[in-house]
Amino acid sequence: MTVSPAMQRYAAEIYRLQQDHEQVPLSLLSSHVDSSAQAISTMVKRLQKDGYLVHEPYRGVRLTETGEKIAMPSLRRHRLTEVFLVKVMKYDWATAHGLSDVFEKGVNDEIEDRIDELAGHPTRCPHGEPIPSKDGVMPIVKDMPLIDVPSGSDCMISRVRTHDMEKLGYIGELGLVPGTSFHLYSCAPFKGPLRLQMKPHDHLIGYELAASLWVEVTQQGPGNTPPILKTSK
Repeated sequence: MTVSPAMQRYAAEIYRLQQDHEQVPLSLLSSHVDSSAQAISTMVKRLQKDGYLVHEPYRGVRLTETGEKIAMPSLRRHRLTEVFLVKVMKYDWATAHGLSDVFEKGVNDEIEDRIDELAGHPTRCPHGEPIPSKDGVMPIVKDMPLIDVPSGSDCMISRVRTHDMEKLGYIGELGLVPGTSFHLYSCAPFKGPLRLQMKPHDHLIGYELAASLWVEVTQQGPGNTPPILKTSK
């Protein structure tokens, strides 16, 4: 069964989206793929016919185990080119994802190997996402959303999970990039701001921005202490 580069790219995009969605709605897929609704519908039907995904009407699609395997080459190529664009060609990490969507289409196996070599055989993209091995194995990343971490914890940023250029630009200005360590001093209740203690400056960030940051917890804190309610005598 022949798998075209276009099939691999679609599978890769679905793989990315299903990390945050149990089922990927076609409307969401359409917003991330530069194709017409008719082209998307045709490709989904083809992938389903070949056993690479399951499509539930009114809910969306999800890759099968075989579908995830055909996604790995495109994911690897995309994330490698992101590293190359940032590390070698000195592009900003906020623009790397969009540029890589175009760049990777002209990359063959020989060029991919050369990019991998020039980039220093990276295991993560500039945003911290793992890069599959050449034989299609996705590394396991043990991290969690910052918004789920109890206050008082020591953390290291693992991944920045957004492609929004304005968010990435701001996150970069704050220095909240993969590999950065900090202490989560406090989390305000009801989706309030989070205070991060780090060098050289502490930062107070909003809940929405914090939701884009995934971290490895090096030492878990006690969490917020609930207030003591006083009762009248």
